[in-house]
Order: sequence, then structure tokens, then C-alpha cells
Amino acid sequence: MPSQPPETSPSLTNIIGGLPYRMTLAGGWIDQPFLSRLNPSPPGAVVVVSLEPVFHFMNRSGIACSTRRVALKAWGERLPDGDRSERVRELYRLENYGRQNPSGSQDMAGIIYPGISRLDYDFEVEGGIFPARVESCNDPGTLAWLEQVLHILPVCPRPEGYDPLIIQNLIPEWIARLGQSGHDCFHAILRRDPAALGAAMTACMDCWKVLLPGNFEHPALTMDLLPLLKFYQQRYCGAAYSSCGGGYLYVVSEQPVPGAIHPVIRGELKPHA
Repeated sequence: MPSQPPETSPSLTNIIGGLPYRMTLAGGWIDQPFLSRLNPSPPGAVVVVSLEPVFHFMNRSGIACSTRRVALKAWGERLPDGDRSERVRELYRLENYGRQNPSGSQDMAGIIYPGISRLDYDFEVEGGIFPARVESCNDPGTLAWLEQVLHILPVCPRPEGYDPLIIQNLIPEWIARLGQSGHDCFHAILRRDPAALGAAMTACMDCWKVLLPGNFEHPALTMDLLPLLKFYQQRYCGAAYSSCGGGYLYVVSEQPVPGAIHPVIRGELKPHA
């Protein structure tokens, strides 16, 4: 029987910090204006999920660790009160000040908005930098369902010198499909439909392969990402990587997935300020 930790033992959040992580299930990259400006069917959607810090996630792995570090430095162990869209803008400015290639605002929104959120991006609204609309689900039953059907497998962090944008095939039809994958993903979650959820996540990966193939193939990558992705997509309801270059693999299944952990979703604890 394992020994009990001493009463003076620090909690995990004393070590890794108390702010949420962020996972993205579908629609990733549509939050970048260089893509959304070519979307013939706006708005395109990204689905993000706010995670409790109950596990130390790898850096450079699509969990918004860099954004989270900026937030920890600026805000400490607690997200500030107030209008969440303004907090997203504040954190976006803090992280991207002076950067030539800014990170997308889905990173900030996924940390700040609790629950499961659909972020709609339209280049005609604020240049596509911030969501034109945010719809969040904090229904406890839906959050518990997603926690059970979603499995997380560690793969590998992005290596140094890796650039996912080395090849850009910015085909409007495929950009529209990418944005639609986020809408389909959110609808599937609300219906608690694992097959539709897996299909939406798989569709997002299909779009990545066409639009930005460097997500999966690059001289700096040491892991053969596409065969691994295909293995899980064929055996379960669907699968998607957390990030360009690997990171974690998210698998949708009502059955156990060997070696995987389940997410712990941060739900709404109090009304919006």
C-alpha cells in the first residue's frame, strides 16, 4: 500500500503552477489571419478545452505552455476577474509583443474561458486576430462525457529548428473545410457523439496535411508522425495531434486506449464577471 504524503508536502500546483492548460481538438490554424483571410465560408471555428493543472504537460507540445508561462508571470496562480475577452487581448499582447510571427489567440482563449469553447474566426472582424464569437459549454454531464471518451497519448515535443510553415498550400476550399471541422467538432460534443467527434478531429488532420504538410513532415522531425496517426484513426473513432510536429495524440474512444490518460476539464465555477 502506498505511503501517504506528509502533511507539509507541496501540492502539484506549487511545482507546476495553478493556471489551466489548453487543448485544441479541431480547427487549429484557422485562428491565424494568413489562413482566415482566404476562408470563403467564414467564420471558421476552433474548439478548445480548458484543463485543470493535475498533470505536468511537456513544453512545445501544443498545450499552450508558453502562453501559460506568460500568464503565470503576469497574473500569478489565479486568473484575473473581469471580462474574459479583454483578458484574452491582454494576454495576447503580453505574449506577442515584438514577435514577427505571433501565436494565435486560441492559446489565450483556451486558458481563460472555462469548459469547452468554440471560437469563431472571421478575417472581417478584427483582422481575424481575435474570435468574432465565443460559445462555451460548461454542462457538467457533457464535460464528464468528454473526459471519458477523450484519451491523451504522449508522442514527442517539437524539436528546435522546426518550422511547420515551410510549405503552404493555402487552398480556399481546404481552409473552409478546416474551419468547418471546428464547427462539426463542437456540435458532436454537444450531442455526445463519439463517432462524429472523431470524424471532425480526423478531418482537421486531413486539412493540415493539405494546407500545411510541414505539420507532419520536416527535416527536423525524428518521429514518423503520419503512420502513428493513421494507426489510431483506423482503430478508434478518430484521432488528432495536439500540435504541429506531434506533441500529444488525442484519441476518441469509448473503450480503453493503452497507455493513455484522460483530461480533467476545468468547468465554470462562478458566473461571468
